[in-house]
Order: sequence, then C-alpha cells, then structure tokens
Amino acid sequence: MTNWLEQRLLQRLRPRVPELLWRKAWKRLPLLQGFSADEEQALRDLALLFLHRKSLEGAAGLEVTPEMRVMVGLQACLPVLRLGLGWYRDWVSVILYPDEFVPEREWVDEAGVVWVSQEPRTGEAWERGPVILAWSEVAAGSLLDGVNVVLHEFAHKLDMLDGMANGHPPLHRDMSNARWAEVLSSAYRDFNRRVDAGEDPDIDPYGAESPGEFFAVLTEAFFELPDILQTEYPAVYEQFSAFYRQDPLTRLRGAGVL
Repeated sequence: MTNWLEQRLLQRLRPRVPELLWRKAWKRLPLLQGFSADEEQALRDLALLFLHRKSLEGAAGLEVTPEMRVMVGLQACLPVLRLGLGWYRDWVSVILYPDEFVPEREWVDEAGVVWVSQEPRTGEAWERGPVILAWSEVAAGSLLDGVNVVLHEFAHKLDMLDGMANGHPPLHRDMSNARWAEVLSSAYRDFNRRVDAGEDPDIDPYGAESPGEFFAVLTEAFFELPDILQTEYPAVYEQFSAFYRQDPLTRLRGAGVL
C-alpha cells in the first residue's frame, strides 16, 4: 500500500506510460495473468515507483527502450507486490546487456595461485550493488518454463537483505525461522539427491548449486510453475506463500493459464 506522498508522485508518473505499453507488456508476461483490476493497478504503480527510484542502464551498446523498462519493472516488482519497495533498499542500478555477458573474476587459492574466471552469465545480483541482466533472458519471461532471470536475481536481492544469499531471507514476524530452515533444508537435500541420481526434474537443476541458488530457483518456480512446486514440495510452497504473501497457483489456475 502506498502512502500519500507516493500517491502524489504516482499522479505525475502514471501519464508517462501509455496504456498501450502496459497492455503490450502484460500480454507478453503470462505469469501476471489472473490479477484483479485493483491488483493489476497496484502492480503497475509499484513498477512505476521502482522505475522512478532505480536507474536502468544499457551496456555493450544496448539502448533501453520504454518497453524494456516496463518489462523489467513488472517482473521485478511481482515478488514484492505484497511486501513493498522497501525490500529493494540500499541499491539503485539495474544494468541490461543485450545477451550473455562475461564478468571477469579473480581469486587466490590456498597455494597462492591467482585464478581468473570468465564464465558467461545471464544475470548477477551484487550485495548493495546493481542487478545485472541479459535482455535476451528478460524477454524470455514470456514463457512459463520456470526459468526467469528477473525473478531469480531479485530473489537474491531479497535473500541478501540480512547480509548474504544463503536461502534464508529475513522473514515476517508471523513466520518461524526454524520452520523455514527445516522445510528448505529438507527440500534441498531431496533435490540434490534427485539431481545427483541423474533425474531430470521439472524445477531447474541449477538450484542444486547452493542453498542461495535453491531459493532463487524455487522463487522462479513459485511464480511460473506453482503447480509443480506445490506438488513436489508442498511445504516449500506453503512457506513461500507466507513469505511472498501470494498464492500464484490459485491465481494462475483461475486465469486458465495452468
């Protein structure tokens, strides 16, 4: 819910995005189907405030268009629709590359040898730093396949609010940290067992990399494949529904998407 200062700001911001642009972006994002008119307006307004507060910058020659801004804003704000933009505090920049980018990383091993990593990436989230996205992957949000780079990287931002991406974001007062740890740890062990056994799960196997990646991957599944997450890990779905204060399974089923 916005306060009166934000409402005054929204009165100035709303005319800047044509209705046709909203409609076009909404049509490209099936994960947004099933919202009521009031909920849709709330998500639009949150996206407007997000785009006002954050800087969206193109890299490697990419020109960021109004449609790109709306596509990023809507997907970025979906996880915090019931939480508010305060959960995206202490950082300002979103950087868009046209496609995969190759950040250079250096580290020193125990023997003192310097190693350089040049692994292609489609997204990164830095603690108190920018979110970096490949536009080609952002645009792929038009597929409900459980892979959504915006949801993934912004889930890391939520996870990092208490200092590190460890799969345990700061929870609401009515939630139990012990229960969260029990449920997520059990699911993580089971998921790793399945991946190690050579299974091909419907949830992205990249979640087996670490508890932090597991949380980000399950966030993608929660919003894009809620039926699969609820079937495979119902206790996780319950915890995520309590954390995000949303029920995408009911919403998307009601819209006929699932």
